[in-house]
Amino acid sequence: MIGPNPNSVYPNENMKQVVYIKNVITRPNIIVGDYTYYDDINGAENFEEHVTHHYEFLGDRLIIGKFCAIAKGIEFVMNGANHRMCSVTTYPFNIMGSGWEQFTPTLEDLPLKGDTVIENDVWIGQNVTVMPGVHIGDGAIIAANSVVTKNVPAYCIAGGNPCKVIRHRFDQELTEYLLQLKWWDWDPDKIFRNMEALCSADLEKIKCIKD
Repeated sequence: MIGPNPNSVYPNENMKQVVYIKNVITRPNIIVGDYTYYDDINGAENFEEHVTHHYEFLGDRLIIGKFCAIAKGIEFVMNGANHRMCSVTTYPFNIMGSGWEQFTPTLEDLPLKGDTVIENDVWIGQNVTVMPGVHIGDGAIIAANSVVTKNVPAYCIAGGNPCKVIRHRFDQELTEYLLQLKWWDWDPDKIFRNMEALCSADLEKIKCIKD
């Protein structure tokens, strides 16, 4: 097989700040595809520390596709961070104990927003916060220091607080072609044979993909 082993922790043993996330997670409610990495010189192996308020009893999942690049300082805020908003106060009395636990809200009282989904080939810059239930499409780029509160379409560049689409990466024709191509699902040898095309924005070159 050409290329790094997707089942290794470090794709490059000389760069211990980069890990393949799939091989360091322990929580069943985090699902990550092959070749997706986290880059953090302060301990990339501790990726799960950056997925906060994530409780199995709520049932929400963090799903990240293949070939994503995630920079240091990421925080995925999951649904457990939400407070009851339909009552007079949002204060979480129940977690303080000492008899207050009898006021635990039901799941129906909480604003649960479902799974957080990051599709394939997504690049997330440094110090980005992704809020619960957000869906980021294939090939999107999220600028550094952004707070992602809403869905980001495929092959868009987005940034800011709150994060907004800045521009589309490609024209509609190329975007639709890439979404049908799904190169991230190819075997490693086919990716290597076509890497020159994949590293180009030339539509004609991409259409000459080799089997």
